[in-house]
Amino acid sequence: MKRIAAFEKVSHERFLNDSFDIEPENNLALKAYEDIKMPKRATKGSAGYDFYSPFDFTLKCGETIKIPTGIRCKIEEGWVLKIYPRSGLGFKYRLQLDNTVGIIDSDYYFSDNEGHIMIKVTNDGNGGKELSISAGEAFAQGIFSEYGITYDDEVYEVRNGGFGSTTKK
Repeated sequence: MKRIAAFEKVSHERFLNDSFDIEPENNLALKAYEDIKMPKRATKGSAGYDFYSPFDFTLKCGETIKIPTGIRCKIEEGWVLKIYPRSGLGFKYRLQLDNTVGIIDSDYYFSDNEGHIMIKVTNDGNGGKELSISAGEAFAQGIFSEYGITYDDEVYEVRNGGFGSTTKK
């Protein structure tokens, strides 16, 4: 097994700023920051690192929420972290990421937003099942993958931002 990354918390200020939509008063966000659980694998054979919600949330069918995880990840060049919903939640509730698969590039760590991993999910079920996640409960998983580039690749641009920043010119 190659060791190619390290999870860290974002700064307290970044987390409070990004939690405003969920907790505008920041009362819960102050406590949530202290209780952030770092992603970890459940078993020795697990490929995925569980991501835990810092807040309680409930989603009715068709509802969406963007979760500020409080986590950033320093990844070696040539690797990417892919974020997926936990498979059990997908089967039971059709929980889906709004961007299908979250892609965390190695240079995202250095972005203005500190590389804060935000996970936007939707309860896409049609069976009327309400999804409730408690603070500290796993709701997504991240898997590291190695990738390659083409022989004629000559990209020299540098990232400076979060979502969609690589397409902004």
